[in-house]
Amino acid sequence: MSKIIAIANQKGGVGKTTTAINFGASLALAGKRVFLVDLDPQGNASTGLGIDPRARETTMYDVIVDNAPLKAASVETLVKGLKIATSATDLSSADVELVRLRQPALRLKDAFRDLAGFPEMPDYVLIDCPPSLNLLTLNALAASHSALIPVQCEFFALEGLSQLILTIRKVRESLNAGLRVEGVLLTMFDRRNNLSVQVEQDARENLGTLVYRTVIPRNVRLSEAPSHGVPVAQYDPGSTGNRAYRELAAEFLNAAAPPAGR
Repeated sequence: MSKIIAIANQKGGVGKTTTAINFGASLALAGKRVFLVDLDPQGNASTGLGIDPRARETTMYDVIVDNAPLKAASVETLVKGLKIATSATDLSSADVELVRLRQPALRLKDAFRDLAGFPEMPDYVLIDCPPSLNLLTLNALAASHSALIPVQCEFFALEGLSQLILTIRKVRESLNAGLRVEGVLLTMFDRRNNLSVQVEQDARENLGTLVYRTVIPRNVRLSEAPSHGVPVAQYDPGSTGNRAYRELAAEFLNAAAPPAGR
């Protein structure tokens, strides 16, 4: 059974797509089979992994609105072990279409039944959510085992985080009783900046072990890699951004591993 993780935060510009691409690539490079679902109408994860818009014949719009098979939206990437279900701008109208359908918040959960028919079932499914708490994000949370929350190290960061955690609690009560917070990932961290250090301190004091030990630094290579259609691991393997995401993958996998002797 695949573990499904929504990468979510209603705030834009916190590093959701950067995390989806590079965390996914790092897991794949660690030998895991990863399926990335681009659920953001901007389609940045698809573009950032080099998928030409003209090659996106079946997208997540078709899957969620028209019941197209999930496998039909799946495209190979340049990273061995990493596939992506693509998105395009037509997904921006999905909220309007979904409200007309039966159980509109469970469409993605139903679509994930197709995972059993994949030639190789993924170890991990990562969902790149849109930067809002709309029906697409609700679909992602309803279909996931957990939510990984990127938080930018800036003023008001924890305020937005508390709102998302409240939403997760409501989803747990009404749509997905098993949903939990996988972890909080601090992004765009600059140790020279007092505010970054203060946000990290506040997050760890308030959330404890929910906050990953790994922090993602501000790194120009992370910003440049999507324009080349590859994750930073292929664009600049020696960059601090790549090292951080490889460390995050290792921390995540170590936490997921069963105790020795079991």
